[in-house]
Amino acid sequence: MPSSNLAGRIAVGVPAAIVALFCIITSPETLAVFVLVVGAIALHEFYAMSSYVNPTRAAGFLTLVALVATGLWGAQFQIVIVIAAAFPVAFLLGVIAGPRENATIGMAATLFGAFWIGIPLAHALWLRQLPHGDMIIIDILLGTFVGDTFAYAGGKAFGRHKLAPKLSPNKTQEGLVIGMVGATLTVWFAGLYQDWISGPNALLLGFAVAVAAPLGDLFESYIKRDFGVKDSGRAFGAHGGAMDRADAALFTIVVGYYVWFSMAAI
Repeated sequence: MPSSNLAGRIAVGVPAAIVALFCIITSPETLAVFVLVVGAIALHEFYAMSSYVNPTRAAGFLTLVALVATGLWGAQFQIVIVIAAAFPVAFLLGVIAGPRENATIGMAATLFGAFWIGIPLAHALWLRQLPHGDMIIIDILLGTFVGDTFAYAGGKAFGRHKLAPKLSPNKTQEGLVIGMVGATLTVWFAGLYQDWISGPNALLLGFAVAVAAPLGDLFESYIKRDFGVKDSGRAFGAHGGAMDRADAALFTIVVGYYVWFSMAAI
């Protein structure tokens, strides 16, 4: 692995991790502000990639705000209301904006981006309000990003067999396995210092994160490949956009919420 690339990942990742850690620990409201800012940047990147189909950006950002508000003050029932309301809002704001080509595809892109990003952010806020939810979010993010680093390093060192060459040519099967092991053990190791989660439960949570993270990564790669772009944006300079950094977490947070919700209810 080129040392400059690794150093760049650390230089980008450490400050972002410190800010995220502060917002997670401080309060649900602080976390809501943080995820709304990150989500808005990521949604802006998605709409920039899909600009040729004319998404109704105002409707998408309004839906994102509503989903984050639901995560902070509402529950699963309210999120269904937001999703249902998003369709007429996208239609009405699209009509107000005036005649446009690809109107149907544009509405589809509008809602796809808002739901892809906003629904996981709502889950992050619901998770924050569960018992020990702040630390579980930290465990999940640790597993997600350490697993990604292990997958990157393992693929560079030992990768021989391509994982999904049509979606992400640089990913390898060896990197996938090493990343999954790294993610699982990271969450398990964190659990050793948290007396409110058992070893088996930490291992199970880690494995769930390990499975969901590469799916989230490949999901974004699939979309970027369809749009013909390498990176979602330049929020992190040469290391891509906000979506490139958060793609796996959008999947692991949702899976982690339901795993921990089940565990906490026992």
